[in-house]
Amino acid sequence: MTEAAAGTARRTPGTPCWVSLMAHGLGTTEEFYADLFGWEYVPGPEELGPYVRALLDGREVAGVGQLPPDRSLPVAWTTYLATDDADATAEAVRSCGGTVAVGPLQAADAGRMAICSDPIGAVFGIWQAAAHVGTRLSGVPGTPVWNELVTQDSGVAKFYQTVFGCETQTDPASALDRVTLHVAGRPVASVHGVGRDLPHDRGAHWMTYFQVADADLAAARVVELGGRVLREPYEGTRGREATVTDPEGAVFTVVDTRGV
Repeated sequence: MTEAAAGTARRTPGTPCWVSLMAHGLGTTEEFYADLFGWEYVPGPEELGPYVRALLDGREVAGVGQLPPDRSLPVAWTTYLATDDADATAEAVRSCGGTVAVGPLQAADAGRMAICSDPIGAVFGIWQAAAHVGTRLSGVPGTPVWNELVTQDSGVAKFYQTVFGCETQTDPASALDRVTLHVAGRPVASVHGVGRDLPHDRGAHWMTYFQVADADLAAARVVELGGRVLREPYEGTRGREATVTDPEGAVFTVVDTRGV
């Protein structure tokens, strides 16, 4: 999505529709992203435990929740892919070699969800929208602008093609092992094979890209707020970008797409 307002319509199945972070310290995490992106917060569904929805201009852009104190799970951003039937999609995930770790379960009147992983182990969510369709604002600083699966090789794109009906496209002129996923003829996400450069401490993972006005300034601000810069700002495929972490170690990318 590149339009300023993402609207209230359900996303076509296979389209990234939401990103959510589960952290150990909900309050301090809220403060970090509020300072970095200007987010405000409202409570989310009680069924998800301590959980808030982040707002920009009064519209939902992301979710932040708190991990149970007795769970030592990794802190990471999760990309949710839209579906019209969470239960059927969960079965498709299993039949294609993936895993369903949580759900499907009902999140009050917001929708139905599940947390899954693909055959390589990359975690993602599926979301069957009801009252909550997902991100309602895009194309402005502080909003998700892209989602990319970072994995050993792009062959796992076939899994998403089969489960969600995505079309795949490669750029024959590029030396990179990258496949773009298309839904209804529109690019919605990518799968980037990095081979031995895959981080051993994270394995295959979905990366969330957040739009910023200036990637260099955003990276510097991340450090001031207690986060880290994993890759200094550079000219990437989607604009000037930097890979960073929040204070708890959740990895994400900030990108300024003005020059693209």
